Order: sequence, then structure tokens, then C-alpha cells
Amino acid sequence: MSAGSGAGRGIAVFRRIAPDGAVPPWEALADLAPGLAEAAEHGLGAVLGRPGLDLRTRQLATICVLAALGGAEPQLEFHIGGALRAGATPREVVEALTQVSLYAGVPRAINAMAVARRVLAAHDEEEER
Repeated sequence: MSAGSGAGRGIAVFRRIAPDGAVPPWEALADLAPGLAEAAEHGLGAVLGRPGLDLRTRQLATICVLAALGGAEPQLEFHIGGALRAGATPREVVEALTQVSLYAGVPRAINAMAVARRVLAAHDEEEER
């Protein structure tokens, strides 16, 4: 699956934003949907691995889009953690998701904050260890 410009970078980006031991989504999908698995790996490397914006900024943008879409809570949870691992602060995560309320609606922002609350609590626990 590492053919093409973004696929090889996909695993490198994933390792920067994923918690230790996380399985890349393309590995979990490979047996059932190999085309989707390949697209996920390629997309992560080709888009999140691009120059022009740092990974922290890209992750903050990603959580805003996922929050605005709604219905993508597992991905939102992963990418909030990824934003923190990429250097975003908890306050920046909250502010980014607050911004969503103006453009995508208060209910979407409230739902995203519930996800953020769980991720930030786990992040605080990790920091204390």
C-alpha cells in the first residue's frame, strides 16, 4: 500500500498523531475494503504530510471539520488526541471547537466538546503519570 506520493508518508504522519500501540485504520480495513484502506493511508500522508501548514495547525483544522460534520465522533476523538500530540494545547482545542459553534451550530460544538472533555481528561491523566 505504499505506492504513490502520500502513502509512504501516511504511516509517518500516523505515528506522530496516534497514541502508542494504535493500529492504522488502513490495516484494520485492508481485509474488508482494501481500496478504502489505500485511500485512507494515501490521504493521511498526502494531505496531513504536506508542507505549508504545520501538523498542529492541520490537526486543529481537522477537528473543526469533523466537529462541523457531526457523526464522526470516533475520528474526532482520535484527531483531538492527535492535535495534542502535535503540540496543540487543551485551551487551543477548546477554542477551535468553540469557533465551530458560530459556523456549524451550537449543537455540533456541544457534541464535540463532550468528545473533547473525554480526551482532555485522559490527556490530563497521562500528564500526571
